[in-house]
Amino acid sequence: MTGLQEIIAASAITGMPVHMVHVTSSGLRQAPRLIQTVMEARAHGVDISTECYPYTAAMTGIQSAIFDEGWQQVLGISYGDLQWIATGERLTAETFAKYRREGGIVIMHMIPEEVVRFAVGHPEVIIASDGLLRDGKGHPRGAGTFARVLGRYVREQKVLTLESAIRKMTLLPAQRLEKFAPVMKNKGRIRVGADADITVFDAAHVMDRATFEQPALPSGGIAHVIVGGVPVLLNAAVQHGVHPGQGIRAGTR
Repeated sequence: MTGLQEIIAASAITGMPVHMVHVTSSGLRQAPRLIQTVMEARAHGVDISTECYPYTAAMTGIQSAIFDEGWQQVLGISYGDLQWIATGERLTAETFAKYRREGGIVIMHMIPEEVVRFAVGHPEVIIASDGLLRDGKGHPRGAGTFARVLGRYVREQKVLTLESAIRKMTLLPAQRLEKFAPVMKNKGRIRVGADADITVFDAAHVMDRATFEQPALPSGGIAHVIVGGVPVLLNAAVQHGVHPGQGIRAGTR
């Protein structure tokens, strides 16, 4: 909480915008309070936003400072809550020490489900995908985030409406960035003149399939994905050899 208060104060003094990443894995059980603090700051004119991903686990390098002495007390987890992505194994004190020396990526099962539900359901918290997939290994958020929101949290658990979910995944992030990258004014909307970036899915069947053991599995229930007017997924089949996406850069000031 202290860190968030510091960046809010800095933003209020300088007028610079702030975006707090991964509020659920950053805040854990305090995440609802952090979200409330962000919204109170916004109500007082601070240009701040935050986001979450719909999973109960985070991912980082095992040599990160987050695993320095005292990490179990800080994070509220132990060795068995850590999963080595290369093998899928849960760690022990011995394997933790071994991999800590060698380096690599670890999954951290540490975010309470009720915290995820709160953040995913909040109308002003952006949905973020994030993730790192290499040779089919990594975090399932890299492949399943948006379908998981639509299938698990909209259709099955009714944490939020379909309309709210789509806004949080499309319009809300576009609006957050358009002040700095004007091209984003043509993203996240379906209207004449907007970029033709469209996903066509079956709301009754869309669902993530990626798991922590098989994080690269594609989601189900998605028929077409169009980027810049060019189909990259057509009738649920990947269209090879097409690369219509373009990098987006903010202007300088």
